[in-house]
Parts: sequence; structure tokens; C-alpha cells
Amino acid sequence: MHYQSDARQLLFSTSAASLPAGELDPQALYDYLYFHMIPSPRSVYRHRQRLGPGEFLLYSHGRAERGAYWQMRFREERALPFAVMKQQFQQALRSAVSSAAQGTDKVGAFLSGGTDSSTLAGLLEKPARTYSIGFDVEGYDEMVYARIAARHFQTDHHEYYLTADDVADSIPRIAAAADQPFGNASVVPAFFCAQIAAADGVTRLLGGDGGDELFGGNERYARQAVFSRYERLPSAARQLVLEPLLFGLAGKLEIALLNKARSYVQQALAPMPARLESYNLLSRYGPAQMLEADFLHVVDMDAPLAQLNHCYWQPDRLSQINRMQALDLHYTLADNDLRKVNLACELAGVEPAFPFLSDEMLAFSARLPPDDKLRGTRLRYFFKQALREHLPAAILRKKKHGFGMPFGAWLLSDARLRALAYDSLADLKSRRIVRAGFIDQLLQTHVHEHPAYHGTMVWVLMMLEQWLHHHATPARVAAPINVAETLDDLVPKG
Repeated sequence: MHYQSDARQLLFSTSAASLPAGELDPQALYDYLYFHMIPSPRSVYRHRQRLGPGEFLLYSHGRAERGAYWQMRFREERALPFAVMKQQFQQALRSAVSSAAQGTDKVGAFLSGGTDSSTLAGLLEKPARTYSIGFDVEGYDEMVYARIAARHFQTDHHEYYLTADDVADSIPRIAAAADQPFGNASVVPAFFCAQIAAADGVTRLLGGDGGDELFGGNERYARQAVFSRYERLPSAARQLVLEPLLFGLAGKLEIALLNKARSYVQQALAPMPARLESYNLLSRYGPAQMLEADFLHVVDMDAPLAQLNHCYWQPDRLSQINRMQALDLHYTLADNDLRKVNLACELAGVEPAFPFLSDEMLAFSARLPPDDKLRGTRLRYFFKQALREHLPAAILRKKKHGFGMPFGAWLLSDARLRALAYDSLADLKSRRIVRAGFIDQLLQTHVHEHPAYHGTMVWVLMMLEQWLHHHATPARVAAPINVAETLDDLVPKG
């Protein structure tokens, strides 16, 4: 829900396009470059905010007040034996799928071949209609797992192999439909998956979003558990022995094992949740190296991490896995994955549904003990144990991948997609947000050195320019006289 208010009126809508055009917020653009989306409550427009899940807005006598009518309340103690929890979980899951499928006989499911989508496909009334996207690029295609699930549950399965041409065709359409800049590239395969479902007559598509966040399925949960082990070592051993050894005399030795140990300790020393951002692209490149000085003068570079800190430490006295879950419910799920699927389905003309986010499933996750979500470094411990008789063994063993797209590889191999990306970044230079020199280095050097890694930033910048092209007046090319005039170039007129 987008809203803006003053002493005279309150304007609100589920679509930003329904509200009067406003000035773009530089801080929101900075947040986009950091997160690859703009987290709520901020909006891309100044003086406009958004409500997140479980929030309300009270407007009275010219004043607007926001608050929460629902929050995740974690209970970490074990109250029931596994057999009882398993029965409750399976009942809640079946009920959630049944409710999500009610009201239409034309229901289908996304099927990536992961545990979440496979679980839902197996609980739909047979023969369930399932839809998958493949990529004819080594290391990206996981259609084999989708086919395993489809055969196991005897679904009416449909597949589509995405091409670089498909991506180039969809980019302007997706950017034009988005309420604000959105840099999650997997919106493209989700859109084509929804399109083939719509062409098959499906009116509602079930997505497995939420399963990772509620039941401990993200790889970073296990990775951070490994780092947290270092924190549990006696401080004397860490500060008087290990760290002086690794970063002192031994720090001068180029030995692979020592380098690995130093890297581990360096990351472990970073506090949470900053440690989660160790590989953040904007931080890695450096804001000063990537962004124009005049743009940086009017933004708070510490704001994104401050937001993460506020969210991470808000649940009091919780385990690390549940703090990370609370963080992911906001930043990974509400502002990213759900936006992705909703946008994709809206464009395709189908309705999305998310059974893992039913009231019952949320309540069950909140009372699931932490070590049932992450047992050591074993992800989804309870989830996999509870569904061992339901899911194929190969699905239970596979690592998470989803609908990740080989944009970096296609960027180098496909002339049309490359031209669209390079032209977009050339146009972005004139907006005086991103330094022209950085864009040249990114395209001429970085992306050739590591297409998958640096291709992500090419995508993020391309989608920013595509969004600005459809929603904001193009900037003047002339050099700015002052900061205020520079910002004037960023705002839509009228």
C-alpha cells in the first residue's frame, strides 16, 4: 500500500501509478543500489511511504500514524515431541494448500524442483498442473529435478526453455510495470513461467515462497552458523593466540590454508547483521568509486545497514537463526521475492498464492525450536524429516537453486541483449547517479573477468535506467551547477 499525506488529505493506493507523480528520493535510489530493491517503508518518491505486511495506517485530523497489527512472535523452547509436531505440520500444510486452491478449478504450481515447490505440487489434487523454466546454459539448468518431482507426483507438467531474446523482449515491459526500480533478475523466468500457465488456462499459481525463510532453507543460515562458532571460543584464545598468529608473523606467509583461516576469522569478527553483507556489491565496489560525489552528498550511506540492524535486533533474546528469519521475512520475502512473483503474475494475468504464508504455517514456524530449523549446519532439519515419505530422495538431497538466470553468460554471448544492456548503461551516465568511469570499467573489464558476479550489477543498473526511462523525465547532460540542480535531473516533471 502506497500512501502520502499532509494536513489536508491522505492519498493511498495499491499502485503507485494511481497517485500523483512526485520527486524521486535519492536515498531510495541509493537503497536500491544496495539491496537491488527499495525496502519499505521507503518509496522511490519523496514524501511517499509504503505499508509492509502486518502494518496499519491511522489517519486522523491531518496526522498519519503507522503501526503493526501483527508481528512474528517466536517461541524457542521445545514443547511437543517430534511425532506430534510432524502431524500438526502436515495438517497445517495440507490445509494451507487446500485453502489456496479453493475458488477455482484452474490452479497450478510453479515447479523449480526444490523442496518447497515440489511439496506443494505433491499436495495439489491430481493431476496437478506444474510449470518450470529451464536454461540451456551449463550450471544453470535444473529441469532434471523438476522432472523428478513431476514424475513422482504424476503432474501434468509443462516446461519452457528461456532464451536471451526472451529476456531482451521482457525487460522494458517489466520495468514499465514495476511501481519502483526492481533488480531481482529472476522476475523474468517467473514471468515466463506464469505466462505458460496462463496460456494453459490456469488462473491461480501456487508459489513456494516462504518455505526457506520459515523452515531454515537458506544457505547463509548454515554459513553464519559456522562463523558463529568462532564467537563461542574463549576470548583469550581468540585475542591472545589465534588472531596475533594469523595476522601477525603468519600474516606475511602466502599459504593456502592460512589464507583460508584468515578469511574465516576476518568474516567471523564482523558483527551481525553486517556480516551478511560481506559480499554486497555496492560495498565491494565502494560507493565513492561507483557513485557521483554530488549524489553521495545527499544520501546517508549508513542508512541501509542501520535498517538491517534495527530489524535484526528488534526481536529480543532470540537465537541467531530466528533473528535471521525475522530479517528475511522483511528484506528477502516481503520486499523482494513476493514482489517478484506478484509482478510476474500480474503481467501474465494470473493470481499468485503462497500456502507457506498461511496463518497456520506462520504460527507453526514461530513455535518450531531453532535446532529444528538448522541442526548444526543441516538446513531444514524438521521440514525434511517431516516430509521424508512425501518427497523424492533426490529432491531432499539437492541444494537450493530456484529460477536463477544466466544473465552474465548471455551478456557476453548474445549481441541483442548486450546492446540493450550497454545502451541502458550509456543512458544512465547522463543522470549523474553512477560515475561514467565506473560504468566503463564494469562493461569493459569486470564483466569479462567474472560474468556471473559482475553481471549482477549490470542487471541492477540496467533495470534502474529502464525504470527511469519509463517513469522519469530523462536528465540533462550538462554538468550540474550545484547539488540541488543535480537532484532536479533525477525527478519526473509534472
